[in-house]
Amino acid sequence: MENAKTLSTLMRRFGREECSQEPLYAALCAVAAEDERALALLAEAPPEQRKANLLLAALHERVLAGAAPELAAYYPSAGGHRGADAGLAAALTACLAREWPALVQHLRSGATQTNEIARGAAILPALGAAAAATGACDLALLDFGCSAGLNLGVDRYALRYATEDGRWHERGAVRDGARAEIESRWLGTAALPADPAWRIALRHGLDPAPVDVTDPARLRWLQACLWPHDASRRERLDRAAAQMQALPHTLRQADDCIAAIEPWLAGLPAGVQPVLLTSWVLYYFNDADLARLRATVDRLALSRGLAWICGELPALSARDREPPPLPALPAGEVAASATLWVLRWVASGRIAERALGWSHPHGRWLSWL
Repeated sequence: MENAKTLSTLMRRFGREECSQEPLYAALCAVAAEDERALALLAEAPPEQRKANLLLAALHERVLAGAAPELAAYYPSAGGHRGADAGLAAALTACLAREWPALVQHLRSGATQTNEIARGAAILPALGAAAAATGACDLALLDFGCSAGLNLGVDRYALRYATEDGRWHERGAVRDGARAEIESRWLGTAALPADPAWRIALRHGLDPAPVDVTDPARLRWLQACLWPHDASRRERLDRAAAQMQALPHTLRQADDCIAAIEPWLAGLPAGVQPVLLTSWVLYYFNDADLARLRATVDRLALSRGLAWICGELPALSARDREPPPLPALPAGEVAASATLWVLRWVASGRIAERALGWSHPHGRWLSWL
């Protein structure tokens, strides 16, 4: 088990480096770094999940459940408006004392699962690229590491791209006040994606612990993994969850998701183009599993025509060629976590790879190639 000093440093670093857009979490990390019981709680997580954002999500879940009224006063997501002040430490202490069993359960068995729907700004044109490259009209989409599978509904969400000339361009479904809405800045001069000439005929997801959004407790956990101030992400998540309940799709639990890809392919009907989607999944793989996934997908591409859309850090997504240069980013954006979207498919009997574009990891901007 890591000692308290190491965990305190972890909390401080996260608050200082990752929470510039969330002042409540910056303050809460500083308070937790000095709280022996908060550090003991973090130590309950298995080593691979012993991260500050898991502790923050566990506290947020208790707030959203109505079980931490002292903390709720600080959380905009729970209707709170109180700024971080000297009372925050006492509020944390009260929550830890009263909700310790539930918090320990979250730390021991939970994982942050944001299911970032705004990545659909990049996923939609990437699917169009896969359809164009393979000549397909009907796609069978497999979201690998799908969480709640909300990205399976990307074609049913309303997308708006803001171009650099200040104009908005609508893509995907129309805005009607009920659909999830995604807004993204379209950087550069590449043509905007056309309205789809293809369709998602089948929607499947694989995950070691898929989230059933019809279960209020599981949906609340997804909400808790969002930051408290971000009302737009919260509304988008809620709308997407409602839409997915009415959209035919299948989520499958698999302890070995890599091994589950081939049986999924075997069960597909004729006439559909299988497309594997991974977005910020490879980041969590060890070297052996990453090599096994790549070998498996390439084998199935050659034998079964599987196409692969991969959105990750460039060191993970680009394999056969050097990543293209990054675009000039909007003010305040950093390049360190820029996501490179890559398509791999079979052309003339061989694996082909093409870089499609760059995006913010949460879809705030997009630069297509």
